[in-house]
Amino acid sequence: KNILDNDFKVIISINKDKNITGKIIDLDTNYEYSNIKVKSINGEFIDNMREEYQNILVDIKDKCFHVNTFNSIQAKRISDYIHNTYHDKPVFLWEKYPDFGVFRNKNNKWYAIFMNIDYSKLDKLKGDVEIVNVKCNHELIEQLLLKKGYYPAYHMNKKNWITIVLNDIVSDQEIIDLIDKSYKLVSKN
Repeated sequence: KNILDNDFKVIISINKDKNITGKIIDLDTNYEYSNIKVKSINGEFIDNMREEYQNILVDIKDKCFHVNTFNSIQAKRISDYIHNTYHDKPVFLWEKYPDFGVFRNKNNKWYAIFMNIDYSKLDKLKGDVEIVNVKCNHELIEQLLLKKGYYPAYHMNKKNWITIVLNDIVSDQEIIDLIDKSYKLVSKN
């Protein structure tokens, strides 16, 4: 891609192993402009060039790569539903737990939290399991806890939240209905 009034060309290469290399060519001389790689060189011109180069890399990432946000197929389906319905994307708030994704409404209120935890934190089973926590009223939580796939809220207030295991024990539609209720609950406050 040409940058800076077509005076320079950025060439980015990505091989089959996903290794990325790049260079900037000065179109007047047809030589590589390597000053961009020297960190001690600063100034408005070089800063603009680095910014253009960075923007191209971000554009490639956004258009060419899909980040697997969640592990389980059901979690992906449910998170796609949330994105398509409410136009919200998960926010990853904790460096220590990079795969804990929080969905928030426009007022920044949480209505769904996706987490990957060890099953033993919920039950006697072991191994990784993906879960979603949703906000519910207390009466509904009591009913749901009698059903398979539902647990007292992991790491949330157990009076107002419930945990659902995302391993297809609970149907997508049932989870979607609970997410819609959770969204409405947090949106009216």
